Parts: sequence; C-alpha cells; structure tokens
Amino acid sequence: MAKQQRFDPQALDRARGTAAPKSGKAAKAPAPAASAKGKAPVKGKSSAKGRGRSGRPGGRPPAEASPATLGTWIAAARPLTLALAIAPVALGTGAAALGMEEWYSHWLRALVCLAVAVLLQIGVNYANDYSDGVRGTDAHRVGPARLVGSGRAKPRHVLIAALVFFGLAALAGLALVIRTQHWWLLAVGAVAILAAWFYTGGKRPYGYAGLGELAVFVFFGVVAVAGTTFVQLGTVNIEAWLGGVAIGLFAMAVLHVNNLRDRAQDAAAGKRTLAVRIGDVPSRILYAVLVAAPFGILVFYVLFYDLAPYVYFAGFAAAPAILIVLTARTAPEYVTALKLTLLTALLFGVGLGAALAFTIPTGVSLTT
Repeated sequence: MAKQQRFDPQALDRARGTAAPKSGKAAKAPAPAASAKGKAPVKGKSSAKGRGRSGRPGGRPPAEASPATLGTWIAAARPLTLALAIAPVALGTGAAALGMEEWYSHWLRALVCLAVAVLLQIGVNYANDYSDGVRGTDAHRVGPARLVGSGRAKPRHVLIAALVFFGLAALAGLALVIRTQHWWLLAVGAVAILAAWFYTGGKRPYGYAGLGELAVFVFFGVVAVAGTTFVQLGTVNIEAWLGGVAIGLFAMAVLHVNNLRDRAQDAAAGKRTLAVRIGDVPSRILYAVLVAAPFGILVFYVLFYDLAPYVYFAGFAAAPAILIVLTARTAPEYVTALKLTLLTALLFGVGLGAALAFTIPTGVSLTT
C-alpha cells in the first residue's frame, strides 16, 4: 500500500503559480485594516481559508463559519447516493422472485435489506466527511461542501452521526440474521461496516491507496445483490450474481467520476485514488467502460426474460454521462455526470428487478 503523504496546503497554489516565492524577501503582509473608530481587529480570527486556530488543515473549524442546519446535515448525508442502496436491493429481490410463488413472499426481509443498505450508505457518507475533514483533504474541495471541511459542524458531532448510522445498520442486519437463522451473515455485516469505515478512516485508509473502487464493487454490488437474494430465497441464482456485477460496475463508476473530479486536489493532499494513479485520459476511458459494461451484461437477461429489453432505456441517462466525462473541463460538468450515473444505476437496478419479478420467461431459465 502506498505511503500516505502529509497534506501540503500550498501545493495547489504552487501548481497554479500563485504561491509566495521561496527565496528573496517575502512580500510584507498588509496590516489588518482598523475600524473607523481606530479599534484593532478582533484577536484570534484567522484570515487563512480552510484553517483552524492550530494553523493546519483539519484543525478547529473557522470561527466565521455558520453552524450547520438540519438541511445542511441532510445534504451531507448525500441523499442522491441512496440510489446505490436501492438499486441492488431491488435487483436482488427480483432475482429472488424467480424462485418464489410471489415476488412479495418475503417483503419484510426485502425491506430490512433496504434499511441495512440505506443506513450503511448514509453512515459511510458521514464517515468520509469526518475522516477527510480532519485530515485536511477537503481544504481545497471543488465538489459540494462537507460539514467538517467547511467548518459548519464539529468533527466529533459528524463522527457520532456516522457511528449512529453504522449502529442502526448493524441492528437491522442482526434482526435479519435472527429472522433467517443464517448466523454467518453476522461476519459479512461486520466486514461491510469495517470496510465502510477504513475507506477513509484509520491510519492507512485503503481509499487513499486507490482501492476504493474495488471495495464498492464488492460491497455495494455483488454482496448487496447476492445477499438480498439469499435471505429471501435461501440460495443465490445466476441472475443475482450477474446483477451484482452490473450494479457493482455502476457503483465503481460513481466513485470513480467523483474522484476524477477531485483528481488534482486529491493528488496535492496525498490521496492516491485510482484516478490519481492512472491519470486523466485513462480515467475518463475507464469511466466509460464501467458505465457501458452493464448494458453488455443485460444481453443475458434479454435472452430469457421478455421485459428485460426495456431496461436499455436507462441508456438515455448513461450516454450523456459518458459524453460529458470524456469532454469535461470543469467541476460542475463532473457533478452533472455523477448525478446521471446515479440515475442510470437506479433505473437499471429497479428496472431489471421489476423485469425479473413480473416477466414471463422466453427461454430456459438458468435459475438454480
């Protein structure tokens, strides 16, 4: 694993040619302007952007930052990313329906699976906010502002929020295990929570070493879809395995385009994401492959299920996303592509799940 580098807050300024010269006489900083009444400026207020009183990124939040509101906390949970929680559960339920009399035979288990996925997604979003914020990685963030990085919430409060959602996900998972009596699923859930935390948490976060895409492929794709099918059907069929791969590729694409947007800032902060490691052009091409590949997997379903071809309509969101990423030059363009990728994943997962649940097989089913 690559050695984590210490964040240099002036790295971006040097790259842009705006940093103060290293040699010679440094330019004298202008004295703070006095008020009309001749009073000196208030002591203790720093003019440095993104720094606390400690003088380093990730220190105490700026005094001038307004406190986070309920709306700010909700936005920090990244509601749009919940598409990555809904899609695999919908697809996994559709795959399970192939072996049940009615697709809703285990509707309660399906809802608990959805609760686990949603709570885990929110927990990992808050955990990333906390870990990146205290490390100073978000000091030059070009995407949506975060709670810790913007100074609108105390790191301890964001950490508590992350742990609360992880705890709720664990309780929901425990209820599912008790219901199904498959106790080994406790180990799967524990590993999923640890993976969510150590993505950006801990001394050596694997997300800083370019392994984030692999983790989301496994846990937000294969494990989520196959697990949903297993707790309802008692086995995992080929439709669930292939569906997990497809959703996992979309999850990889979502994380990858996010990291592609922040590539320059992450490189300066020592965050060696996959986008940083392989460079700009290869990252754009990789994104296009990740988004397009699930539509190739969809061919299998089209051969056996009469409603599956309608899932190709999700391509109307995927195609512009690919075009935008291949030509993007600004952060807002990447944000638009990110939203389109999430929409594609949602349409694909829910659409294919419905196609499996309500379809009349047109060939020989490979369900086991």
